[in-house]
Amino acid sequence: MRSTRSGLSTERTDAVTLRDVAKAAGVSISTVSRVLDDRVAPSRSATAVRVREIAEHLGYRRNTFASNLRRGATATIGVLVPRLSDTVMALMFEAIDRAAGREGYHAVVATSGDDPTDEWNAAQSLLERNVDGVVLATSRTDDPLPSHLRENGIPHVLVLRTDGKSPSSIGDDETGGYLAVRHLIDLGHTDIAVLTGPLFTSSAVGRLAGAHRAFAEAGLQPRPEWTIETGYGIEAGASAGHDLLDGSGRPTAVFAANDNLALGVLSAAHRHNLAVGEDLSLVGYNDIPLAQLLPVPLTSVRTAFDQIARTAMEILLNGDDGSTPLKKALPTLIPRQSSSRAVR
Repeated sequence: MRSTRSGLSTERTDAVTLRDVAKAAGVSISTVSRVLDDRVAPSRSATAVRVREIAEHLGYRRNTFASNLRRGATATIGVLVPRLSDTVMALMFEAIDRAAGREGYHAVVATSGDDPTDEWNAAQSLLERNVDGVVLATSRTDDPLPSHLRENGIPHVLVLRTDGKSPSSIGDDETGGYLAVRHLIDLGHTDIAVLTGPLFTSSAVGRLAGAHRAFAEAGLQPRPEWTIETGYGIEAGASAGHDLLDGSGRPTAVFAANDNLALGVLSAAHRHNLAVGEDLSLVGYNDIPLAQLLPVPLTSVRTAFDQIARTAMEILLNGDDGSTPLKKALPTLIPRQSSSRAVR
């Protein structure tokens, strides 16, 4: 016999059930189940504290596998990203994994590249694992995969990008684009270039719309040749940067729609003997960890990855009620040395 802090004396067994804990605590089985469900925040009520103490003393261990079988679930969430070598996608997956873990789920990842066929195959590999839901960070505005998931009643949520139809948890890209260009305008820049990223993504479309709003608000007309649609990679940024900086009529500032593009522009500026932060102001997007560690720390718009991930899990767990929720997390501008006042 052993005594607990609750004052109970009982003998520990090897196969303790919810019924045993409920009987010892003098509460219902459903109360014990709710208190010991590690997918929800623990209650601090006196009853909940007592139930947990008794369960610990008796040696109760939640059987996750059996619990999931009762729910017809596997407690796994599938996450589809283009590639994990992309820092933004790696950060997004890690945030989803943390958010899923807090709800008692495990996240598994598959990569798809940029090919729709590969995306379809990667999604199938996740569904074959009987995941309880799918998080997509791959969506294009014309992507057929979310439509397929909707039609087949498969729980899913889009992150970072949206198709405008499926439930989505994204950053407020328009506000972010506005903050970036408004910052450069406030520093006195009028000759501002924008590298948009691929316009088949809602993130690029939103950031460009925000940039245009800032231009219009300041009474500026952006030069069409200085708005360049690119990929999201460093090489794309370097190529676009060379195009912008060749010749005498170059911009004094660049807004790059992600930090990889900004790194490419940084490389191009170095090859043109231009000092970023002095000869050229530069703003990126997402605020990846490398941004603040560069020789000239990069001004960037910070994306709230953890908030986006938490909201995505809420959407998955609560289900789509038909309202097709679109949740946006506000970004934050982080000024650093790569952006400075325009030289007149």
